[in-house]
Formats: sequence, C-alpha cells, structure tokens
Amino acid sequence: MGRKVTLATCSLNQWSLDFEGNLERILKSIEIAKTHGAKYRLGPELEICGYGCADHFYESDTLLHSFQVLRKLLESPVTQDIICDVGMPIMHHNVRYNCRVLFLNRKILLIRPKMLMANHGSYRELRWFSPWNQLRKTEEYFLPRMIQEVTGQDTVPFGDCVLSTKDTCIGTEICAELWNPRSPHIDMGLDGVEIFTNSSASHHELRKADQRVNLVRSATTKSGGIYLYANQRGCDGDRVYYDGCAMVAINGDLVAQGAQFSLNDVEVITATVDLEDVRSYRGELCQPLMESEHKPCHRVKVDFPLSTCDDFYLPTHQPIMWHFHTPEEEISLGPACWLWDYLRRSGQAGFLLPLSGGVDSSSTACLVHSMCVLLCQAVEDGNTQVLKDIRRVVGDDSYCPQQAKELCGRIFTTCYMASENSSEDTRNRAKELASQIGSSHMNINIDMAVKGILGIFSAVTGRWPQFHANGGSHRENLALQNVQARVRMVLAYLFAQLSLWASGRPGGLLVLGSANVDESLTGYFTKYDCSSADINPIGGISKTDLKGFLLYCAEQFQLSALRGILAAPPTAELEPLTDGQVSQTDEADMGMTYSELSVIGRLRKISKCGPFSMFCKLIHMWKEVLSPTEVAQKVKHFFWMYSVNRHKMTTVTPSYHAESYSPDDNRFDLRPFLYNTHWTWQFRCIDTQVSQMTANTSKQ
Repeated sequence: MGRKVTLATCSLNQWSLDFEGNLERILKSIEIAKTHGAKYRLGPELEICGYGCADHFYESDTLLHSFQVLRKLLESPVTQDIICDVGMPIMHHNVRYNCRVLFLNRKILLIRPKMLMANHGSYRELRWFSPWNQLRKTEEYFLPRMIQEVTGQDTVPFGDCVLSTKDTCIGTEICAELWNPRSPHIDMGLDGVEIFTNSSASHHELRKADQRVNLVRSATTKSGGIYLYANQRGCDGDRVYYDGCAMVAINGDLVAQGAQFSLNDVEVITATVDLEDVRSYRGELCQPLMESEHKPCHRVKVDFPLSTCDDFYLPTHQPIMWHFHTPEEEISLGPACWLWDYLRRSGQAGFLLPLSGGVDSSSTACLVHSMCVLLCQAVEDGNTQVLKDIRRVVGDDSYCPQQAKELCGRIFTTCYMASENSSEDTRNRAKELASQIGSSHMNINIDMAVKGILGIFSAVTGRWPQFHANGGSHRENLALQNVQARVRMVLAYLFAQLSLWASGRPGGLLVLGSANVDESLTGYFTKYDCSSADINPIGGISKTDLKGFLLYCAEQFQLSALRGILAAPPTAELEPLTDGQVSQTDEADMGMTYSELSVIGRLRKISKCGPFSMFCKLIHMWKEVLSPTEVAQKVKHFFWMYSVNRHKMTTVTPSYHAESYSPDDNRFDLRPFLYNTHWTWQFRCIDTQVSQMTANTSKQ
C-alpha cells in the first residue's frame, strides 16, 4: 500500500575533533538503522566534527576534515539505499553555517543551514556561525572538488528547503529551532510537510528532560505529523554532558524512546509509523495557510520512497509512556557517565579524592561508586567497548570486573587529610564510607607540612600567627585556615601523581574536587584548596540536592555510612576543636542556610535579580519567617560575600553543569570579578524601601 515508513534516529557519543572515532560511530549507527529496516537515518547536531569544537570552528582545518569525513560517508557501501542526514559546519559565500547535509546513494540532496541559533546559557553559536535568514530561499552551493569527484555534482541546493520523496515530505529543524516561539515546524506542517526531524546537541540539566519531551509532543499535537529527535550523548570535552533522549513521536504520542543516560557510544532508535495517521489527524484539525503572501516551502524532489508496496502486515509502533528519572537518579547517572568519559579519554589510570567525611566529598565518592556500578552492568550486558576501555585504564588486558566495589579498588583512591583540628568523627565517617564503596583509602596527617610552612613565615617575619580562639586576629585566623586547605591541595596532587608509582603500577590519577554550587556562589572555599582539582562532578549541584542524592545512595547502594554523614553538621574543620568537638559550621560561617542560598542563587541567575529586585521578591517569599529588615540584611550579606569572592570563579575547577543557576565563570555566568563591594546605590534603595515599609506598618 505504501503508507508505512520505518525511520531511525540516534544518540551518539561524539568527541570534538575526533574525526576518526566520530566517523566510525556515524557508520555504525547507519548500519544498525538499515538492519532495522529504516530508510531514513537522523544524527545529532554537528556530529561529524563534534558540537563542542568552540573556537576550533574558526579553523579551516575543521571545515576541511569535516568534508573529508563526508566523502568517506558518501563512498561507504554502508550508506547506500538509505537517506542519511548528518551534521557539519560549512562555509558558503565566506560565511560559516551550522548545517545538515542530506544524501542518498553517493548524491547530496540538499544542505540545510541552521536558521535560529542557540545563544544563551552555555551556548555561544553566534560566535562561530551565522543564521540563515532567507526564509523559503535557496541558493546554489558549489561543492568542494573532493566531493564532486564522488557525487558527480557541481552544485547542490543550500538554504531553507524540504525533501520530497515519492511518498512523503521531510522538513528539518536543528536543536534550538524547536525551543523557539517561531519554530519552523509550524509553517512546514501547514504546508504539508509530514515528517519533522531535529538534530540536537542538548545538554543535561536537572529536571529538564520533561521540557524536551513536552516540546516534541506539542510540535505534533497542534497540527499532526511525525517528529524525530536525535541528540548527542556524553562528554565531548567540556563541562556539559549531552544526555541523549532520542525519540520518535506521531500526532502528540511518543512511540519510541532512547535512554537519557548510557555508556553505549551508539544508540539507534527506530519506529515504524503510518503516514495515513498523520493525514487523517490533519484532515480534521488543519486548514491551509490563509496569509495573502504565504510562501510555500521549497521542495527538493528525490526519486526514492520511504515505504514499500507490501507493508500491509508491517506492524506500527504504539504509544508509550516516557519514564522520567527523579533528580536523585539524574545525579547518580549523569555525572557518573561524564566522569567515565573524562577518565577513559584523558588517558589516566583512575581518580583521587580528598575524602573529608562531609556531604560534598562523600557525594563525589558516591558518584565514582555509581560509575563503577554502571561499568559493571555494561560489561555484564556485553558492551565490549566499555570492557576494552576498563582494561586500558587499569593496565590489564585480561581484567574483567565482577563487582563495583572491586573495580572501585582498582581505579579510585581516597585520602583523609587530618590536622590537629580534625575530629575523630569525620575520620571514622570517611574510613567507613571508603570501606563500603571499596576505594583504596589512606590516612594522611598534614600537621608537619603546615608547621613547616608557618615556620618559614616565622623565620622571615619573626611572628607566629594564632587562631582567633587563641587570641589571634581575624586576619590570622583566616590565614591559618587557608594554609591548611592549600597544603591539602598540594598533597592531593602529589599523591595523584606518585601513589601508583609507589605501588609499582603505571599511570597517574585525576584529582576530583567537591565544592557544591552554593559554595561557589558565595565563594565559601579557599582559592587553590581542595576545591582546586582536575574536574568536579558536583560543582553544579546544590547542597539540598546532594543531601537527597546521598539518601538515595544509602538505599540504592546499601551504604549505611551515609546516614551518619547526613546527620552531622557541615563543617570545614579548619579551626581548633572545643573539648574535642567541632565548633565551626559552614552555615554559621556563611551567615545563611544552604536552603536560603538555593533560593537566592535562582533569583540571581534565573530571575535576573540584582540586590534591589531580589529584596523586593524575598520580602514576600520569606514574609512568614523574616521581617523586611532581616531580609535586607540577608540580601546585603549575600551580595557582599558574592562580590568579594567572585574572583575565585575565574580559577575554579571545571565542573559538571547540572544547575540553571550555576555561577560558572567560563561560559555560563559571565560577570565581572572586581566589584564595588559596597553596592552603595543598590543597598541605599533597599534601605529606603525598608524605611517606607516600617513607617507604613507603624501607622497601621
């Protein structure tokens, strides 16, 4: 009958500038798609070179090597008899575009440049690419000679066009175009396009997956149609993790779903759908465009059907319910997969973590344990690439992990760095957790190193600083805390470089950091202390979410040590103990609770609030617990801490991006790092408002 079509979309773990590996993964996805009977295969955004090339997009080499890979794809017998839709950068009339290239049987059908760019948050596409602004217009693109030799074509259509096969019409969207209020699929659908495709490089954020799914569903609920969504997966060399979620929807219903988090480098999702379902759906709901100057889509025709004449007995995919992970599950899976990608691609032999026995470092430790659980499960499921990578990391070609705890002992080293200010409680908590997850654990005393450094200072100045508890000034107290913290960083890197050497094993270890997003926001850490590491998997996660994550781990992984860690007050343990007990707590030091910080952080970044507008919102949000004067004090204190310490964000460890209020200075949250910390004008506005409110209250 020729009405049912089998379509394929995918999630690929591409790596920026890894042209060889990217080519292999693209070919493998096409091969799998064909095995499942698909006649059309969609891949992620810029999959040939990798999405995260950043300023490498400026280089002519990136364009050259992308075309070289395209030639390999055109020549490969794997790509025959299936429409292939791949992404790469292309320069047209000396302007660089983010493009989709559709080809079939050694012929390029069309090139569709991206029209609506992603230029918010972590995205900076307008830095490297220009949008195609010519609606419904195409031009001739002159192919490079190396491509002409394969295709026999001199030029191909370039611009805003759709593909008409013998039985249907396919229109392209690229990533952010789906999220835009003027999404191309709206007009394309009203002009008869039946299949929409979206090639994305969409990164993970906590609680974001439902937005993506809802957008895909709504795109076909309004006017019918079939929607294919492809996405990158994994760490391609930056702070973000691309979280897959390849899917297929028809008329508002999801019929195929890929994994959000996975260690599989290639995942292909196929679905068989009935074109007549789209036509029936539209026949009742849709009317043709009535604008007097409506311009129809430019159609590029291809003599190729997606359906066959004998599809009567071919079953179609039925609607499914999407399974959404809880935030705790997202934390346990996303950063764990990111850590594995970073480790196997860095060429190092494992991780080292300064484990203090607190919530933050314990969260990082649990993420490594979760990574090991995923690795063992992947090996059990027959993932040969994961097993190959594990053997390379541990330096043993015959090794096969049986349990996560055993694998942890091979690739994860933890160390408790005690000082005279450390308590037995935190030492024991760290030791117990290390034992339960299986890490190779060390106890290190740093007092000798601290006293040696202070001795150098005393020899030069003739003065010996004292803690505040012993009569010292604030400056002395802070400096003594900082020297302990910085000694721990130096020792962490020393043991990361040489601990495997000392035991006769090859390689070095990556140092893991454990400062959360709230501490980064206020600068509640020492510059160049244990927050300074190679990577930090929890740097984009709030303290509140981390506590929920540890509760989840206590149940999911049977880690009873976490209950004692959660019950203890957060502390840096850098000041002297009182009767052997901790006298310093994080929340007292910061002057606000972690839950308050989460609210303030979201207002600052997501709601775009300065001091005055934040105060105006918080007096209503916190009216049941704080007076306007107390709210004003909180807001002023936060902005003072934030501005005094913002310089620390310029050197903070690269962190997994997981939260939309992250203060990451590299790309996501661009701000000055030298402020007028008095905020004179802003704070005066707050004071004026408080005075007016107080006066009005007294009159009532």
